[in-house]
Amino acid sequence: MPNLRNNQHEYGSIAILLHWVMAVLIIALLILGLYMTELPIGLRKLRFYGWHKELGVLVFMLAMIRVVWRLANITPLLAPYLPLWEAFAARCVHWAFYLLMGILPITGWIMSSAAGLPVSFFGWFVLPDLVSPNHDLFMFFRELHEWLAWAMIALICLHVMAALKHHFINKDDILRRMLP
Repeated sequence: MPNLRNNQHEYGSIAILLHWVMAVLIIALLILGLYMTELPIGLRKLRFYGWHKELGVLVFMLAMIRVVWRLANITPLLAPYLPLWEAFAARCVHWAFYLLMGILPITGWIMSSAAGLPVSFFGWFVLPDLVSPNHDLFMFFRELHEWLAWAMIALICLHVMAALKHHFINKDDILRRMLP
């Protein structure tokens, strides 16, 4: 039976599940975000924006759960043979992911509030507006949200390339530790 909790050598089932569910959701959000912004104004575009916001709220909630889970569990040790720069880079990328998983949804929420558009969570509830409608604020947070999304895309590419390098070139267990 797999461990639910992390130990010094491997991630537990809950951390692995959160990792992969969030990875799929975040990649879907990025693809949806790139696609929907290019659509002409209309009902289809509004529907995609609604889905984007709902999934963004879900990612934000899961990110909070993930942070609590990470704080309540030990983090498996990095491989002792890793060069210091690689261990440092791995830690920086992981903390940058956590930062972006929090900031991206908040900037999207502020952007929607500034546009005067509510943020619903799959029709279950509507988030309160964080700011009053304000076109200049909307434009600022739209630009910031886009730049942060590109930063997330860059981090994902770096993370995937590092995982594949460890698996295919170094032939170590780094990637396998995060597989179910």
